[in-house]
This record gives sequence, C-alpha cells and structure tokens, in this order.
Amino acid sequence: MLSTVLAQDICDCPSQSKVGKGTFYFSWGYNKDWYSKSDLHFQNNTSAINPETGKPESYNFTLYDVQATDRPGFKDILRTDLTIPQYVYRLGYYFNNKRDFGIEINFDHTKYIMKNNQTVRLKGSIHGEYYDKDTLVSPNFLEFEHSDGANFLLLNFMKRQPLLTSKNKKHWVSAVVKVGAGLVIPKTRVHIFGETLDNRFHVAGYCAGIETGFRYDAFKYIFMEYTAKGVFADYRNVLVIGEGKARHHFWAFENILSVGLQFPL
Repeated sequence: MLSTVLAQDICDCPSQSKVGKGTFYFSWGYNKDWYSKSDLHFQNNTSAINPETGKPESYNFTLYDVQATDRPGFKDILRTDLTIPQYVYRLGYYFNNKRDFGIEINFDHTKYIMKNNQTVRLKGSIHGEYYDKDTLVSPNFLEFEHSDGANFLLLNFMKRQPLLTSKNKKHWVSAVVKVGAGLVIPKTRVHIFGETLDNRFHVAGYCAGIETGFRYDAFKYIFMEYTAKGVFADYRNVLVIGEGKARHHFWAFENILSVGLQFPL
C-alpha cells in the first residue's frame, strides 16, 4: 500500500487539487546543533610593537581539532525574546502545485561556542615567538564564539513527495528534500591576549547544505516541518580585535522543528 502511495504523481490535497499559480509560505522554528572539530587559525600582521615588552603585537598561529558546542537557549522561548534561542525561518514558493518543486530562502541562527579549557595542538608564532606544542586553551588565553550567530543563509531548491492523506483530505504528510548554498553571516565574540570584542555582523564566507524530513499540512493553510540538515560552513574572514582575522571551517548537523502558514495562489 505504501509503494502505491509513493508512486502517485500528486496528492489529492487541498493545496494540490488543481494546477494553480503556486504557493507562498513562511515558517518559524528552532534548531539543535552539533559541530565537527575544526582547525582555528588566527592572524594579525600588524607592525605595532608592545611598549611594555618591546615585542611585536603580530601573531599567526593555528589551533588544531578545536571542539565546539551550540547554545540552544530553549528555556528563553517564552520567558524573554523569541529570537534569543537558536531560531530558523523560511520564506518559500512552490512553483507549481502539481509538480511540488520550489525555491526557498532558508536562514538558520545557529550558535557556535568553542569549548573552554580543552587541550589542543598550537602551532605558529605569537608576539615574535614560535610554538609547536599541546596547549590548554583557557579563557585567560582565548575565548571564541559565534554567539550572536554562526548564521547560515541559503537559497534552496526543494522537492516535496506526498506520502499519506486523510480521508477528509484536510490532513496530509509529505517527504521534503532541500538542497542549497549561500553565505555565513556571523557576529563573533572573541577574547584574546587580554582584550575582548563582540564584533559586528558581516559576511565571512560561504556554506552549502542538504535538508530532508517530513511536512505535515492541515486545513490548507497551516503546516509543520521536522527536518534533519547537514551543512558545510567555511568562515574565511572572521573579524577579530584590531587588524586581526580568524578563519576555520566545519561540518554542522541540525535538527529543526518549525511551523508555518502557506498561501495558495
């Protein structure tokens, strides 16, 4: 019976009962994230000399296999601002109700927090001295986090495949697949060598991802999505204190739950 349902070209659902001009939709939700290890590189080519030590202020070093976690903040959803937790929003359009192809602006507010007090390999020069050793990364030395968002902005192409429909045609379940690419727009807080800066939002690199899961539609205008998403994010130009820059790349895995409204044309 399931194979028969999957073989159908269309689902006899309210939003798909005839070929129209498409469907717009907007959704809002929240995400939980996991990150791969990454090599975190810091560089500052300033020619300034520290007047107290007489050593150059420049540095060029890498921390290898750095671990990070997210900061979901789900307890703040109702207590404070809806945008404090790790939220997502989507703005999309299905081109043709019969075929179920579409395009979507896909934004994920994800928080990347480097774990404190981890031991990693440090290699490179700091203030005129060269290092190649295992190092405890404590808050006194370095704190690094995209705490106002690692922020993935993607343009997705989508396909929706009907699976099940209720007898009254008011409820139905579909499988969804989304593939896209776009930009990373972080706001990075960094503490390094005794200085702290919560920087501005800026385009720092690119990302690409694939998202798949299930979509439940009810009464034509309301829907809910639960999806899993894999993202590759490359931060090539993260702003640090003064003239400094940082860069790293990693894989992220997300679980996403969102609800939305759709408007058939």
